[in-house]
Amino acid sequence: MTALVTGASSGLGAEFARQLAARGHDVVLVARSKDRLDALAADLRQRHGVRADVFAHDLAQPGAPERVVADLSTVGIAVDLLVNNAGFGTAGRFEEIPAGRDTDQLMVNVVSVVALTRLLVPAMLARGGGGVINVGSTAGFQPSPYFAAYSAAKTFVLNFSLALREEYRGRGLRVLALCPGPTRTAFFDTVGERAAIGARMMPADAVVRAALRAFDRDRGYVVPGLGNSLGAHLSPRRPRRLVAAIAKRVTRGVLDPA
Repeated sequence: MTALVTGASSGLGAEFARQLAARGHDVVLVARSKDRLDALAADLRQRHGVRADVFAHDLAQPGAPERVVADLSTVGIAVDLLVNNAGFGTAGRFEEIPAGRDTDQLMVNVVSVVALTRLLVPAMLARGGGGVINVGSTAGFQPSPYFAAYSAAKTFVLNFSLALREEYRGRGLRVLALCPGPTRTAFFDTVGERAAIGARMMPADAVVRAALRAFDRDRGYVVPGLGNSLGAHLSPRRPRRLVAAIAKRVTRGVLDPA
C-alpha cells in the first residue's frame, strides 16, 4: 500500500508519514521544502524499510496537483491512500491580512484538496478501493471571526469529505475528515500562539493516532481530544448570527492588544 501525504515536511504531515511507514506503507512525501522531505524520506527508509519518494511542489501554485500526479506517473506509483494535510491559516482583521495571502490559503486548503482527490480517486476505484483523509479543523464547525477564510475553508473540507463518504459508501473507498483542535505544529509559527485562543495544544502524534484509528473504523470524521470534541459537538449551530457573535468573543483574543 502506498500513501501520499501533502504538507509532509513537518507537523501533522510528517507524523502521518512516520506512522504510516511504521505500519509498513510506502509513502510519497509532498511539500515545498525538498531538503526536509529528503531527510524524512531517508529516515523512514532506514527505520522501516519502506519506499519513500519525494516530490517538491508548492500547492498554492495553479497546476501543482496535476504536476504531482504527473510525477507519480513518471515513476509508476499508484496511490492507495491520499492524505490531504497541506495547509496554513491566517488570523486577524480581514482587511489587514496581506493581499493575496488568503487566496494562497484557499488554493492550498481547498483547491488542491479537491484537485488531488479528483485526480487520484478514479484509479483507486478502478483497483477496487482506497482511502482519503482530509485534514480539517474544529474551526470548521462554526464561523470564526478573525479567522474568516480559514474557518470557511475548513467547513468546506468537512462537508466535502462527508459528502464524498456517502457517495463512495459500499464502493470500497473510505473518506475521513480529521478535525483537530490546536495542535503543536508549525501552524502556530505562522499565525502566532494567540491563535490557540487559550486552548491546550495536543501533540501531533496523538492527533495522527486518533485519525488512523478512526480511518480503520471507517468513521466519517473525528475530533481528537475530549475537550475539542465537546466544544465541536455541544456548541450551538443556530441562529447563525448569534453563533458568529459568540465566536467573535472567543476569537478576538487573536488580535494584537490595542
